[in-house]
Amino acid sequence: MLKNHYRAIMFDLDGTLLPMDMEEFTSGYFKELYKKVNMTDIPVQSFVDAIWKGTYSMMKNDGTKKNRDAFWDTFGSVIDCDIDEIDKRCLDFYSNEFKDSKRFTKDNPLAVKAVEIAHKKADFVILATNPIFPMAGQITRLGWIDLKKEDFDLVTCYEEESYCKPNPKYFEAVLKKMGLAKEECLMIGNDEKEDMLCAKMAEIDAYLVEDTMIECKDHPWEGERGSFADMIKMLEGLK
Repeated sequence: MLKNHYRAIMFDLDGTLLPMDMEEFTSGYFKELYKKVNMTDIPVQSFVDAIWKGTYSMMKNDGTKKNRDAFWDTFGSVIDCDIDEIDKRCLDFYSNEFKDSKRFTKDNPLAVKAVEIAHKKADFVILATNPIFPMAGQITRLGWIDLKKEDFDLVTCYEEESYCKPNPKYFEAVLKKMGLAKEECLMIGNDEKEDMLCAKMAEIDAYLVEDTMIECKDHPWEGERGSFADMIKMLEGLK
C-alpha cells in the first residue's frame, strides 16, 4: 500500500520513462558505437563482449571505485587498446551520434507530464536510472522524450556512482546524497528485479510500470502496479 505523500519521487529511465526493448536497443546502438571508436583491428563481437564484461563489473561494483573506473579497468583487461583515446571517442559519441539511436526506442508523449506532476507532488524528483552510462548518455536519452537534466534534482551516472541496481546500496547512496529517509521515497520502474526488488531491499516504496515490464520469475512483484497512464493517475492522487 502506497502512502499519500512522498518527499522524493524517483523514476527509472530505460523501459519506464523511455519505452524500449532492451535487446533491440543495445544491439542497435552497440554497432553505432563500434563505428565511432573505429577499432578496425578488433572484431565487432569482441568489442561488444568487452562492453558487456565492463558493464558486468559495474553491476557488481562494491563501492570501492566509481562505476566509470570499474568499466574501463575491465574493458582494458579484455582488449589491448589506448583506453584514454577510446574513452574520449565514446564520450563524443554519447554527446553527438548517440542521438540517432533514438530509432531503437519508442516514443512516450506522457513522460513530460509524469515528471511535471511529480514536481508538484514532491520536493525532489530523481532520475534513478542505472548509472552504467556517462552523464552525456543520460542527457541524450532524456532528450528523446523531451526531457533534460535540469528537469531532475539528481541524475545518476557512471562518473558519480559506485553501485548499480539491483544492489540496494545504490538507493542508499542516492538517499544519503539527497538527505532523504527511505520512508520518504517512491521508486517508479519497469524491472521487477532491478527496480522493484532493489527498492524493496532498500525499504523504499515502489510502483511497477507494466507497459514494457521486465519480469523476474524468482522475484515477482506483488505491490502496486499498472500502465504508465495508471501510474500518472496514481501520482495525481498524491498529496
